Amino acid sequence: MPERAWDAIALPGVDTVWLMGVWERSPAGRAIALADPGVREAVAAALPDATDADVVGSPYCIRNYTADARLGGPAGLAVARAALARRGLRLLLDFVPNHVAPDHPWVAGHPEYFVRGTRADLASDPRAWLETAGGIYARGRDPSFPPWPDVVQLDPMSAPLRDAVVETLGEIAGQCDGVRCDMAMLLLDDVAESTWRGRLEPVRERPYWGEVTSRVRETHPGFTFLAEAYGDYDGALFGQGIEACYDKRLYDRLRDGDAPSVRAHLVADPRRQARLVRFLENHDEPRAAAVFARARLRAAAVALVTLPGEVLLHDGQLEGLRTKLPVQLGRRPFEQHDPDTRAFWSDLLAAVARERLREGDWRLLEVTGWPDNQSCSSLLAWRWARHLVIVNYSGEAADGLVQLGAGWAGQSWGLQDVLRGDSYRRDGDELAGRGLYVALPAYGAHVFRLLRSAVSATSTPERVP
Repeated sequence: MPERAWDAIALPGVDTVWLMGVWERSPAGRAIALADPGVREAVAAALPDATDADVVGSPYCIRNYTADARLGGPAGLAVARAALARRGLRLLLDFVPNHVAPDHPWVAGHPEYFVRGTRADLASDPRAWLETAGGIYARGRDPSFPPWPDVVQLDPMSAPLRDAVVETLGEIAGQCDGVRCDMAMLLLDDVAESTWRGRLEPVRERPYWGEVTSRVRETHPGFTFLAEAYGDYDGALFGQGIEACYDKRLYDRLRDGDAPSVRAHLVADPRRQARLVRFLENHDEPRAAAVFARARLRAAAVALVTLPGEVLLHDGQLEGLRTKLPVQLGRRPFEQHDPDTRAFWSDLLAAVARERLREGDWRLLEVTGWPDNQSCSSLLAWRWARHLVIVNYSGEAADGLVQLGAGWAGQSWGLQDVLRGDSYRRDGDELAGRGLYVALPAYGAHVFRLLRSAVSATSTPERVP
């Protein structure tokens, strides 16, 4: 990787880089992908001139937790980590706790690590079971979907497996600063039991994630666990040593353009929201530029980077790329970057970083209207220590009164929009009383720096303490 490529990743405000697909991919998994009509169709749609050589296999069908030789192997990974560290960036890599590739060394050597079946199981449902050198094993699965054809299901209740997982994570922890745990909720005891219904080893005294995270941190105390999780499982995962979890519900509500449902989502405890991973696209979702109208996408972006929580930015998102890439592809199609989208994101990220916007306590604000104007339901508003954000998340103009609460009276206030450059002055008594009147066009937004001064017009404004 040339230095300029790492420089391009070190964007304002970015503190961590997640490199996906680093580990050794499975030849057996690749063969399954090449034979899968669904994979073939997705590959052809994304890369019309693709050949078999472009299909390298899924990064979630892992043969070994060793950096793939095609990427430079362990030495290449060490160079990449050092390049990121020089730029003040931490490195996150994948860990896939639910399954491994059919040719992973554990499959032949450790049948006690897996969910095992019988020849009758294989005969009755060959899509859910496979025969290997170690026996008949379940294919990996999420209970809401058909089994994944290219992976083998691990048993999270197996004591020997947990020992092996802790050892593996210890080796990973020597090469990066944390792991993004694929489909982490599937390893929660109740989810695993309901999925496999009596096929697992007996439930253990300590839950899977509670045991694994605590044991790994005995030797790597600063190691981070970030969970891909769907459904209402973040609370359970937080209680078992996971630092942060995906917030798919916010993504869905922003994608659907429903301002009241976004607001309802944001009433949750800010301390919990600060541990959520928020995004507008990732490798599992369609490209944001392909599913969000341009104006809505920009409003959603302003919300994303000014809310509490971790912000996940996907490779190509900031350039407005539109092609969703199958994870099995090793080559992407050429796409023309959208200069307007790139400029928008560049300005937005720079402003948020420069302003140190997400400092202090965060608070969701109420926006009220009046009998003949209920467009205020489209306005979302929140405040940090020194900044106020208001977003009209609708396709129509909207106005209303942002209820700012106490602490404004007896002073004159300046509001400087750090994105648009506009400045306003308002009387504090009015702000404390009726609130701040705001009118915004469709999908418009204000990101205000708050300044206060004495009532005298000759005084010098100061930042809010």
